[in-house]
Amino acid sequence: MTAAPENYKIYAIKYAHHDRPARDNFLGGDPHDVNMPLDYFVWAVVGESRTFLVDTGFDVEGGTKRRRTITHSVEAGLGAIGIRPDTVEDVIITHMHYDHAGNRSLFPKARYHVQDREMAYCTGRCMCHGALNHPFDPEDVKSMVGRVFDGRVAFHDGASNLTAGLSVHRVGGHTDGLQVVRVHTERGWVVLASDASHLYANMEQNRPFPAVYNVGDMIEGYRRAHELADSAQHVVPGHDPAVLTRYPAESRETEGWIVRLDAAPR
Repeated sequence: MTAAPENYKIYAIKYAHHDRPARDNFLGGDPHDVNMPLDYFVWAVVGESRTFLVDTGFDVEGGTKRRRTITHSVEAGLGAIGIRPDTVEDVIITHMHYDHAGNRSLFPKARYHVQDREMAYCTGRCMCHGALNHPFDPEDVKSMVGRVFDGRVAFHDGASNLTAGLSVHRVGGHTDGLQVVRVHTERGWVVLASDASHLYANMEQNRPFPAVYNVGDMIEGYRRAHELADSAQHVVPGHDPAVLTRYPAESRETEGWIVRLDAAPR
């Protein structure tokens, strides 16, 4: 008999911000000369018996190098919802870009869940090309290789059920091994799209983000994310500041930087 899926709580935790023009967010640019910033998130998926962290963000050094503004550290964000980094046992890395796979020493007990194709991508011949390697930090990649040899990486090939209420699904596009995370909540199946769609506008208007490995896979990824979710309102993009206004804050103290994605959007 198949186990009934657990209802998880999902916290979106903003840790950094970057002001940028709209033209930088769409392949081919955008005619509107307006500011269209990105927010940077990690996500905590909390169940009664098991907690998963989705992505690990970057630290002050990483933010300074890329000229991104850290608003709260990832450690502070997790602390605000009662999670100590040294107790985290499962980390899902959606892809290996610097803003998703940093904070290399913050989770010493964690097992990392990564797609086979992402590991092959970030250590293979594609990294000989600046157009593809610039969003990666070589130190993040080296750290992940070290974890492989330490027995701390679980590899996934396509779709994998980690629990009855949580699964990962490779969609590719932005990187070759990018995976989205499907989570069962009280309001139904939510998909954390991560960089399968940076912004609501990317997937809603079918306009890809310009940092892309395979455009066809990216566009197909929009469709796949919506197939996995209960509705369009259950798909959460990876960098849209609107996430913080569409969903309720975890508390008054976290207004504007930590919201609950398992709650219905406003």
